[in-house]
Amino acid sequence: MSVLIGWSLAVIAVAAGWVLYGWRGVLLAVTVTVFWLLLQFTRALRAMRQAGQSPVGQVGSAVMFNAKLKPGLSLLQVIQMTRSLGERLSPEGQEPEQWRWTDDGGSTVTLDLQRGKLVRWTLVRPEPTGDGEGQTARAAPDSEISDRLTSR
Repeated sequence: MSVLIGWSLAVIAVAAGWVLYGWRGVLLAVTVTVFWLLLQFTRALRAMRQAGQSPVGQVGSAVMFNAKLKPGLSLLQVIQMTRSLGERLSPEGQEPEQWRWTDDGGSTVTLDLQRGKLVRWTLVRPEPTGDGEGQTARAAPDSEISDRLTSR
């Protein structure tokens, strides 16, 4: 939710509380607004605590992370998704902000954020090498499996 919309709703709640219930309504509206702010603060702290326990810029699978991305996500939502702080590529204050996450296979996802919202992203996968990486293992036929089971 936009900051402007959130504060507008809080002001409307206070005004409606005053009109409908007087000072008790204002007290209720302020209490609900403070509770909502505390929930948002707790959510942000929980995300940062989880991200602080993980290596910077690491993600389990860059391909799966790429599949979950959509325009408009905030950096906090991305951090909650990856459970890791990203590696900052752009200098402080430069727009768009660029952040990168890498998985163990060398695939990287680079995000571009404008005003804290995701506008575009790029997935880069390493080229497969000729040393057998990326090849799937051959499954044993059913007859071999049954022979192994009966020989025990």
